[in-house]
Amino acid sequence: MMRFASLGSGSQGNALVVEAAGTRILLDCGFSAQEAALRLARIGLEPADLDAVVVTHEHDDHASGVAQLARRHGLPVHLTAGTLAALGERWLAEVAVTLIPEYQPFAIGALEISPFPVPHDAGEPAQFVFSDGMRRLGMLTDTGCATPHIAAMLSGLDALVLECNHDTELLAHGAYPAPLKRRIAGRFGHLDNGAAARLLASLDTSRLRHVIAAHLSRHNNTPQLARAALAGALGCEDGWIGVASQEEGFGWREI
Repeated sequence: MMRFASLGSGSQGNALVVEAAGTRILLDCGFSAQEAALRLARIGLEPADLDAVVVTHEHDDHASGVAQLARRHGLPVHLTAGTLAALGERWLAEVAVTLIPEYQPFAIGALEISPFPVPHDAGEPAQFVFSDGMRRLGMLTDTGCATPHIAAMLSGLDALVLECNHDTELLAHGAYPAPLKRRIAGRFGHLDNGAAARLLASLDTSRLRHVIAAHLSRHNNTPQLARAALAGALGCEDGWIGVASQEEGFGWREI
């Protein structure tokens, strides 16, 4: 059995726990070590229960708490060379770092981890598919657009956490400054609901047991709009689609 849970998802902080056969990995930590511990407690874990931290990219909402958490609890950190360079050389002295070479698959305990590149305005961003050898969980946030390689990586999953950052109309008519709107909506920004739905519709979804909309903007999206977009792509009821919130994330899901 694999299971996964979110500690929170959005521009104020992101973290996801993936577990299989006693191996527990934290994907990103955009919260302080203290806040991460509080959020872990909500799902019945402590930082000492983790085996490693894997980092998608250097932006604060994904990586601001990683070094503090890793130092405090002796956790190894896996990330790309570009992400490490963007975070700064101070990491080499403070954290046990393992580089992910050229998006090659690697293993941590019982989990097989397959990284893949995404278009995002970061040093060397990666997203991941996690597997225990039988089941596969895909994670895709912080990408401005979908690519054929992304679609290939996310086909045939058992569960998918998928970015639905914004509704295009809400973003276009919202209060954000024009340069920020262009960044968010650009091909190195974030997926909107429609783009996420089109990607989902293009995948082999025959095994999917969970689809979670993630990284929703507080100002430019709503859970209802994200659910409706993804449900339309799958031809399912809106209520079947989960949503990861900034405050609560979501509780354990099993696959």
